[in-house]
Amino acid sequence: MNFAAFFIAVCCSLFTEGSQISEALPPVQNSQLESTPLPESAPVPVAPLIPMGPPPPLPVAPVANLASPAPVPLVDRLPGEVVDPMILTAAQRHNVRPALVKSIVAAESQFNPHAVSQKGAVGLMQLMPETAQQFGVDPMNPAQNIEGGTHYLRVLLDRYHRYRNCMARAVAAYNAGPGMVDKYRGVPPFRETRDYVVRVLNYFHLYQRDLG
Repeated sequence: MNFAAFFIAVCCSLFTEGSQISEALPPVQNSQLESTPLPESAPVPVAPLIPMGPPPPLPVAPVANLASPAPVPLVDRLPGEVVDPMILTAAQRHNVRPALVKSIVAAESQFNPHAVSQKGAVGLMQLMPETAQQFGVDPMNPAQNIEGGTHYLRVLLDRYHRYRNCMARAVAAYNAGPGMVDKYRGVPPFRETRDYVVRVLNYFHLYQRDLG
């Protein structure tokens, strides 16, 4: 037997044995394959989500407490030792009785150098801006305000000096204006002006004891 015939004989023998083994095994049905459950993989544990709040604030270095500056007090009323020398100086310059000047100051502003009326009159003697400009004074400066008011009062006294009630007319003109006094030939019949004249003359009788 040559090599080729021997190789063919061996292959035939192996094929015959394989067929016998496959016939001896029971056949596997498709239903068995379909019903056999596949092993499930175990679930992977997942950690629960923890809600995150806003991040904590960053620490801030405390600011040193700074002492606030003390408020500058506003003087609502000038004391007599301050205002009287201003009155005496202006009264002597314009030849007006100091008690009359102080009476106008008391009636107009109660010695408040910051007083401003609804009509715009300013300062101790309540000068209107045009009056202050006429006499060349700063109405916010107490001494200049008294200077301008006293000068204006001197003008009014000169205007009515020939009348017996010269002072009353001048005071009324300081309040209502000389035009009204001229129109009514005396103190105008306005309640405000008449009350003003009475108030100033009462102050005058009070102050003339000390100032003259």
